[in-house]
Amino acid sequence: MSCHTGDVGWIVSGARVLASAELATDSQSRRKGLLGRTSFSGALVIEPCNWVHTFGMKFAIDVAFVDRNGNVMKTQRMKRNRLGMPVFGTAFVVEAESGAFARWGLHVGDELEFRGHQSVESEPA
Repeated sequence: MSCHTGDVGWIVSGARVLASAELATDSQSRRKGLLGRTSFSGALVIEPCNWVHTFGMKFAIDVAFVDRNGNVMKTQRMKRNRLGMPVFGTAFVVEAESGAFARWGLHVGDELEFRGHQSVESEPA
């Protein structure tokens, strides 16, 4: 996936656009994740990452563990203040507000791709 921090775009599976997405690819943005937000209407892609926690989160989340080929290896719903276990072979995770994956029709075995590399940090003046 290798993108720059601050990139925004879309999570796509085949011909389906599932959601708008933000990328967290540096250590600071990966540590922060969705902390401090009271809701989230898109997806957060955290790369590299093979485990997550929800300590300090204000809402439950859906998490997809994705390998380097973009294949969803595992999905899970995590309540607030939980510690997830590492999923070996995961290159990145996709986080969304709880219930989003059901609305999107996202399942284990789906292939995901990030599209729309547009940096929010370096917009032209």
